[in-house]
Amino acid sequence: MGVRLVNFAALYAIEREIKTLTPDERTRIRRERSLPLLDALIERAHAHQSQTLPSGKLGEALAYLTKQWPKLARYIEDGRLEIDTNLAENAIRPFARGRRVWLFGETVSAAKASALFYSLVETAKANGLEPYAYLRRLFDRLPHAKTVADYESLLPFATFANS
Repeated sequence: MGVRLVNFAALYAIEREIKTLTPDERTRIRRERSLPLLDALIERAHAHQSQTLPSGKLGEALAYLTKQWPKLARYIEDGRLEIDTNLAENAIRPFARGRRVWLFGETVSAAKASALFYSLVETAKANGLEPYAYLRRLFDRLPHAKTVADYESLLPFATFANS
């Protein structure tokens, strides 16, 4: 058969080119250049789906693709979104490693405390902060927080953390 459904390398090349642009510019370029590639993919998938047994591996893959299509194509419409979930998966990798540690924690509260610290550290890193410095500032200011606004100002993505 030898028909290439879509050149995924071309989609990623487009993403590398537009990485530094504004979200609006990214959306515009994605609509112009990436959308035709994705349209070709879904058209080919629909064509093959009608000629493929649904119970076979290819039939299952095509059914999954068409069912998940709105989620796959959503990044075209919003320049803030990434083409894949690699950043999110990399961010949660420490949690996956931590599960083993938490599983053998001596108490439930110890496991919860460990998970809480993992969450704080990874959220700080995701917001471009040095985790140790963030935690020091957090614990210095936390006892003085009284209102919801005070607590919200302590979040890693709040202004204080980036100052």
